[in-house]
Amino acid sequence: MLLFKTPNLMPVPQKALLIDDEPHVRMYVKLILVGLGVNEVIEAKNGKLGLEAYQAHEPDLVVMDVNMPEMDGLTALAKLQEIDPEAIVIMMTSLASREVVETAANSGAVEYIRKDLPRSEVTELFRRAFEELFDE
Repeated sequence: MLLFKTPNLMPVPQKALLIDDEPHVRMYVKLILVGLGVNEVIEAKNGKLGLEAYQAHEPDLVVMDVNMPEMDGLTALAKLQEIDPEAIVIMMTSLASREVVETAANSGAVEYIRKDLPRSEVTELFRRAFEELFDE
């Protein structure tokens, strides 16, 4: 896993895989990740393509939506954990039922972020997650 520290010494993953079926959400989250110092963001529009991209690019971090066509995020999370139990996955959704959050946590997600929060809050949640997950 390649990590580097931003000028403010926050640990940041170098390469992230962003899996979401909505192009505008991918752009929004990508801007946040790049703004925090992530060097490369690979994009996929569903869980199936996300699994292929994970194996091809071996990212340091996966950010994945829950509700997607073809293969939803919870199914993709379970399959990803079979491929790489050490994968670091942050789930994102605008639907945050207790059951979905618990399922994601039990399936290996390390964080769960509501994407309908204000940008400043989403950014701060990513910042805190990076500090917890990638601090050496």
